[in-house]
Amino acid sequence: MKFRNSERGAVAVELALVLPVLLLLVLGIMEFGRAYNVQISASQAAREGARYVAVNYSTAGFSAATARTTALSSAPGLPAGSTVTITYTSASGATVPVCTSGSRVKVTVADQLVWLTGYLPIAAPRVTGIGVMQCGG
Repeated sequence: MKFRNSERGAVAVELALVLPVLLLLVLGIMEFGRAYNVQISASQAAREGARYVAVNYSTAGFSAATARTTALSSAPGLPAGSTVTITYTSASGATVPVCTSGSRVKVTVADQLVWLTGYLPIAAPRVTGIGVMQCGG
């Protein structure tokens, strides 16, 4: 009986020492998992936007606004304030104003990530996805 009385409260102390570390680990897994998901969504949106521009640049209803809308709507997991940038380059690498057959379109989708919980002591990363395709090809 004397041995049991001397161990009283040891479990509570161990729990108090281990629980903060376990909670931080679980929150970190959740946050970085979500950041990875948003990164994949940004890459998917950029690829879809580049594909849309490369295929539809010569159609009558094409505009940069529809390309941006198509890119963002293809990845609903992206935050609402994501920015989409579309640039065109010729085969030689010079920047050109529009997509022409043989040139390349580069679509960049970017957003500043915000942590869900706000408990992580590090700054949230900037998430960027890039998609490049050849126009008309």
